[in-house]
Amino acid sequence: MKYKAFLFDLNGTMIDDMDYHIKAWHRILNELGAAISLERTREECYGKNYELLERIFPGRFSNEEKYIMSIEKEKQYQREFRPNLKLIAGLDGFLKKSYEKGIKMAIGSAAIMFNIDFVLDGLNIRHYFDALVSADNVQHSKPDPETYLKCAELLNIAPGECLVFEDAPKGVESALRAGMDSVVLTTMHSKEEFDQPNIVAFASDYSSLADILF
Repeated sequence: MKYKAFLFDLNGTMIDDMDYHIKAWHRILNELGAAISLERTREECYGKNYELLERIFPGRFSNEEKYIMSIEKEKQYQREFRPNLKLIAGLDGFLKKSYEKGIKMAIGSAAIMFNIDFVLDGLNIRHYFDALVSADNVQHSKPDPETYLKCAELLNIAPGECLVFEDAPKGVESALRAGMDSVVLTTMHSKEEFDQPNIVAFASDYSSLADILF
């Protein structure tokens, strides 16, 4: 096994929650007058919250206003998703097996730490992870490699010995630019939407990944 560390994106990769984020943004953006479709909202759901707001409303809001709207959006998302908060099938066992085998693990997400804490503490899985990198900890969002390079640095593992778990093309590109292989969870995107050469496997969930990787 060439990999010494597993790096996980969060939304859509560890929990199947992207529809809840999209619907929360869709409601808030339209309340602000964007007149934006659900499909266009889906296309804009990447990167940091304030970046999304700036793409839709360039120059309209101050950083403080964007922060307040970001927190309100996450509160809406958490209220709606909490009853359905669970790991993607097979991930609980995969985390346990990886932990027992001494694989270092980290989360590298464009989510703010407020949401990462919501998942880790809500599912009692914080103890599996040696490092957490959120939108609060990086200057540049995916597909920039900063998120995953920072994970590798915090774990003290060479980038080439890290395997990234992602659900989005921009996340896989981030891993590629960081010099890392990637496993793709097809929760939001089909295989046909990915063309990066660093993909070692596609999976709908984690049920068979332990057999493939170990």
